[in-house]
Amino acid sequence: MERRCGLLTEKNVPVPLKSISVEVEVKGFVADVSASLEYQNEESNPVEAIFVFPMDSDAAVYNFQATIDGKTIVAEIKEKEEAKDEYDDAISAGGQAFLLEEDTSSSDIFTCTVGNLPPAQNASVSFSFVQELPIEADGAVRFVLPTILNPRYTPDGSQSPGGTQDLVRVRRPPYTLAFRANVQSPLGISRVQSNCGLSPLEYLTPDKTGAKLSLTDEHRFDKDVELLIYYDNVHTPSAVLEAGVESAASGTLMGDPAVMVNIYPRLPETPSQVTCGEFIFLMDRSGSMGCQMSDDDKGRSRIQSAKDTLLLLLKSLPMGCYFNIYGFGSTFKSFFPESVEYNQESMQKALEDLKGVDADMGGTEILNPLSAIYRTPCKPGHPRQLFVFTDGEVSNTKMVIAEVRRNSPSHRCFSFGIGQGASTELIKGIAKAASGSSEFITGKDRMQAKVLQSLKFALQPAVTGLSISWELPPGLEAVLLSQPPTVIFSEQRAIIYAQLKGKVDSTLEAEMTLKYSLKEQTVQNSIKFSLQPNKTERSTVHHLAAKTMIEILDSSPDRAKEKVKKHMIDISTQANVISPQTAFIAVNKDLKQPLQGPLIRRDIPSYRSYSRLRCRSGGMPRMKQCYSAPTIKSKLLKRTRRSGRMPVQEAYKAAINHDTSLVHHESLRTMGYIRKEMLVMSACDSDGDEYELGALSADFAPSEESDRNALPGEVAEVGSIATFQGHRDEYMNRMGMEEYRLQTPVMKLISQQNADGSWSLSASVESLLGLKPEDIKQSVPGKDTDLTLWVTVLAVIWLHAFGADTKDEWELLVAKSLSWIKANAASDLGECVKAGNALVKASVDPQVFGL
Repeated sequence: MERRCGLLTEKNVPVPLKSISVEVEVKGFVADVSASLEYQNEESNPVEAIFVFPMDSDAAVYNFQATIDGKTIVAEIKEKEEAKDEYDDAISAGGQAFLLEEDTSSSDIFTCTVGNLPPAQNASVSFSFVQELPIEADGAVRFVLPTILNPRYTPDGSQSPGGTQDLVRVRRPPYTLAFRANVQSPLGISRVQSNCGLSPLEYLTPDKTGAKLSLTDEHRFDKDVELLIYYDNVHTPSAVLEAGVESAASGTLMGDPAVMVNIYPRLPETPSQVTCGEFIFLMDRSGSMGCQMSDDDKGRSRIQSAKDTLLLLLKSLPMGCYFNIYGFGSTFKSFFPESVEYNQESMQKALEDLKGVDADMGGTEILNPLSAIYRTPCKPGHPRQLFVFTDGEVSNTKMVIAEVRRNSPSHRCFSFGIGQGASTELIKGIAKAASGSSEFITGKDRMQAKVLQSLKFALQPAVTGLSISWELPPGLEAVLLSQPPTVIFSEQRAIIYAQLKGKVDSTLEAEMTLKYSLKEQTVQNSIKFSLQPNKTERSTVHHLAAKTMIEILDSSPDRAKEKVKKHMIDISTQANVISPQTAFIAVNKDLKQPLQGPLIRRDIPSYRSYSRLRCRSGGMPRMKQCYSAPTIKSKLLKRTRRSGRMPVQEAYKAAINHDTSLVHHESLRTMGYIRKEMLVMSACDSDGDEYELGALSADFAPSEESDRNALPGEVAEVGSIATFQGHRDEYMNRMGMEEYRLQTPVMKLISQQNADGSWSLSASVESLLGLKPEDIKQSVPGKDTDLTLWVTVLAVIWLHAFGADTKDEWELLVAKSLSWIKANAASDLGECVKAGNALVKASVDPQVFGL
């Protein structure tokens, strides 16, 4: 048998891609990235290497080139079909060609094809892109290099299967990543954090306006590379004026100066937030939501994080609004036939229904529930606010975004991408389409803080009459290249691009003003900037502006018309920025003779999550029962072998948390705690490879030798994950494990709050406050103080004193409590607060209560 040499996949297939190196230049709120892919053909025939990889949907790819035998071939950008034909013609004739294109189904997936790489030859392919960087709730500027590309679920009847269906997947891609970053900002760089190992931050200037760093650990492509960059004063408005390209004609997009304005509107303080609105929460319940937030986070599943977040949202809604909750997978269902008024009864029913929610609804078909929501009439006087929670794994992304855009006049959409690999085009696209905001929750991020910030945005009074004006010297005109903002949120950045036409006097200044109305009050935010343009070879602002223009055309209802396509191609070719209608093509025209031998296709493998359940068109993967090899790697079993015994509850906890390897059933059978074997289910991919799901397929029952207090009952084998998930809550209740959800004391206290913001006296509240019932009742200040008022004051004091680290999660619901307290308190509120501090042993400032 032929022996394979070089880098191989798990299936012994050679991999021509050897390494990836990435250089990042972060300047303020923009990242300019250069990536280089090193290929080597170690086979005896020419190969065609195809690499499918993720890219942020906002990235503007502006350069692509290949280097072979010391010769660099710079790619041209051409109409996509023309570029593909040129590639095919070159390969058919035995030539070498390189193609870079955006996926037809989603702008956040790219394919790089290296054609006819001869035996024993090396090739280097590099491309560059630029993108705006978002600002997190804590002020961090966030850069993400996507490395996770999850399969996108293809709904039945979809015309395009998407670019991820045929991907080769391995648990550890056999190529390496080198990553280096330089950061520059006049604001000063205070620190940089990452989800990956970083070298110490090395400052390049005494004033800390420049720094560099690199990855130190070997990246396994099991998570995206994320940098959180903290500047000293991130909310400072800024404007960058960039000179036009000298070789471009005056009056064209690339020939004239372009300005990028970052502005942070500060909305005036309002006496209170809105108390009306229809809040619809659409939650992904597909199988993939049962996975952990990331492979190195064994404790939290996506679905459980979403459920905890929904609990906070339900507690934070204002009295008198309307709400409903939808769950979707291959099908969808709602908690109520239509949105209902928010009160104690409806909130309690929703919380009860929420307990039964799980990742048990199959695939990810989001279009149908969206259409059903839009068919439901809005509540008069209650503006509709839609919150979407999903891991974003769909292939019909453009259809979903188009549906949201068609219905944008009737609602705002706030979207949340959960876990590694969520589609940036889907999450950002639906938020942009309906004038909302988007967030991504990955790794150890807490979903609750980001979602509650979006609820604050939704509760802000809407601004109207948005307009932009310019003060420019005579003979100079500003032409908007981006659409003016349709909605703004307090201290959230708005980005505006414009082209300056006419004669620019670099000694003068210009001013841009954003003007709007808020509750009959006129507000304006202005920024002045110098007309001295920056000269740069990379044309960063121009490329970003071109990308914005392309996105506007691609989201137009007329995007399929030839006139719009031609306009998009013109912008793309003029700015050298890739679009859905264009691709980069490079052909080696100096090849002396055609390459001989059959051309072998090699798909570059991407990462496959170890514990990930993949749903196919039927909603569930093909299943089989698997037993482990003799070598047991489970920490749980190692511990068991040392002690000789293992409690049933610990075995169950480990199994539902994916904390075991494939468990050897004989080892468990002889422990005396399980009468039959405990089996671990494993899914099989299309190639027959197994990967763990970590689910039990047998119930527990005591054997004759076991502890008689163990769980009684007959053993019922479970044949699928769906059946197992359906019985999981029952198992937990029977084993007294309802507290296994690992809720914090803060979450437990919040779960006891009433819809109006008050807390009633109960055994649970007493326990959480650490007080005895008689202590609470006997310490009520004054004879006329209501007991519910007293308990609510104690709860608010406790949260401020002992839950301050999660204040951003409970701030809204406590604001509701404070409103209730003020409406129900007598003149002795000060005494209540003083007595409450003494009882809880805290020192919360009375100003918290408005005193």
